[in-house]
Amino acid sequence: PDEQKNIPHHFVQHISVVTPYSVGNFEAEALQKINELHNTHETVILVGGSGLYTQAVLRGLDTFPKVLTGIREKLNRVFEEKGITALQAQLKELDPDYYHIIDLQNPHRLIRALEVCLSSGKPYSSYLGQPKAVRPFIPLVVGLKADREILYQRINTRVDQMMVHGLLEEVKQLLPYIDYNALQTVGYQELFEFLKGKCSLETAVDEIKKNTRRFAKRQLTWYRKSTDVLWFDYQTPHKEIAIALEKQVDLLK
Repeated sequence: PDEQKNIPHHFVQHISVVTPYSVGNFEAEALQKINELHNTHETVILVGGSGLYTQAVLRGLDTFPKVLTGIREKLNRVFEEKGITALQAQLKELDPDYYHIIDLQNPHRLIRALEVCLSSGKPYSSYLGQPKAVRPFIPLVVGLKADREILYQRINTRVDQMMVHGLLEEVKQLLPYIDYNALQTVGYQELFEFLKGKCSLETAVDEIKKNTRRFAKRQLTWYRKSTDVLWFDYQTPHKEIAIALEKQVDLLK
């Protein structure tokens, strides 16, 4: 809330957890909002986040083959009977490249990748990187980098702060909606395990930290493969970054 007082933020708590929402929905809504904001602002800042969602807005989504009937149901049964590790192992075998960048704790993402692999006989990652849609804006992508030890320490501290500010209480209220896609994410799943009596609170918090660190590592892998990211050390003075970005904007005009 403090971060949102001075700068308007969009798409924060704007969808109910019970409402189906996909990366395609986000792409459409974000593009509509960007076009709206460009009527009054020359520059719009997209902050994030998941490489998949960022890519969808900046360059469009990849096109995937039609999924064969029954495959998703079979994969759902595998998940129910053998757990998420079975899905992880199968994806590692069928598409090791995507295995190293996907959120391995998200069963819905795993099932989506596997159903494409099994339907097409090709790796999910082979459909990534196709020619993208033309956007009515020129993106300037900026990344901040820090040593892994610093990044991990900040992740741990952030999780502790989230717990202090009521994450557990929030998850308790969401327990009736445990099976919805929106809650199959790091932070919720670990505390659901605690609330179901399967682990201690300390263990759940440690798992959130560990899984967040893993997710951050995969996202860094995703972004480092991109050739258009301007990287700055996180301690670089703001003025120095601003000057560098102004020069880059001039080159893009």
